[in-house]
Amino acid sequence: MRRGLISRSPIELPDAVLEARLDRVRAAMRDARLDVLIVYTNNTRPAGVSWLAGFVPYWSEALLVVPRDSAPYLVAALTFRVKTWIERVSRLGDVLHHPRIGLKAGQQIASVQKSAAVGIADFDGLPAGVAADLREGGPDLTPSDATALFTKLRSKADPAEIALATRAGAIAHHALQAPERGPLNAMIAAAEREARLRGAEEVYLAAAPDLTRGPRFMRIEGEASAGKFFALRATVAYKGVWVRLVRAFYDPEIAQKAAAQFAQAVAQLPSDRGFAGFGSFVVEGCRVAQPLEPLLGSQFEAANPLSPGALVSVQATVTVDGESVPVGAPVLIGAPGEAASLLIDPLFD
Repeated sequence: MRRGLISRSPIELPDAVLEARLDRVRAAMRDARLDVLIVYTNNTRPAGVSWLAGFVPYWSEALLVVPRDSAPYLVAALTFRVKTWIERVSRLGDVLHHPRIGLKAGQQIASVQKSAAVGIADFDGLPAGVAADLREGGPDLTPSDATALFTKLRSKADPAEIALATRAGAIAHHALQAPERGPLNAMIAAAEREARLRGAEEVYLAAAPDLTRGPRFMRIEGEASAGKFFALRATVAYKGVWVRLVRAFYDPEIAQKAAAQFAQAVAQLPSDRGFAGFGSFVVEGCRVAQPLEPLLGSQFEAANPLSPGALVSVQATVTVDGESVPVGAPVLIGAPGEAASLLIDPLFD
């Protein structure tokens, strides 16, 4: 369950932006001969539905149903008492409530078109029980995998999404800048407080408590102490857009060299050749529903292609003079022939 503020801002995410996204989806549906598109959401897979309707779930699960020729509606497992809240924070034609969301969605789709062709974004991520209920509710519906269709549509960030990611990055920057050196738990608490005061929907703080023992980030539970060199990482969500940012407490000269190497490697994305000499790296972004899904990295044999104009978060371990320094920041992949660019610089002390 989320603890941050969920609200709708027609200035930051205007109706015209959501309508333009829906227009693109409907055009692709016509080309693919789909009558309906379904996108599943829960609190760990919010990104597809928030991109199309602005809805970010606090808890539970729902299906966004997008008919090709009418307004999208949400089938939510939440009770009717939250209907007005969902309508207030989203842009939807209607909100339906049922404990078995697949059954209700199937019945609703079939009541309009008994044998509709139904595309399912993130087909493999749809829970088996929801899929079975969908078949029960609409036994004559024809489901198909629409993951590739949806991934292509949302691969390039529009100006509104870039602005929201920039705001999320600024929140992360202020949050990590807030705590002064001290007990690790107190620093994490100060960073989280700052992020929430600045409007983060969600924030997760992780630490690499002693970089002389390794650069791996972990969630800190209970009392913990920081070594001479350590790092903090903030994962921040704002209006459905997620970013990661790292602050490393390290020797200034080594940190500056690490930052320069990181920026040079990032500029070469979507090619990964700039990370050839790094200890490790990972590029995360959203394809359909997971907001920060691993797309490319040193630990992956197969990579998902990074599209020009995509928003991603990049983390890496830079080796400088035999020292391992963690670095990370949100990045915008450039157009063909253009360098990728950092939305906000990683922090060093």
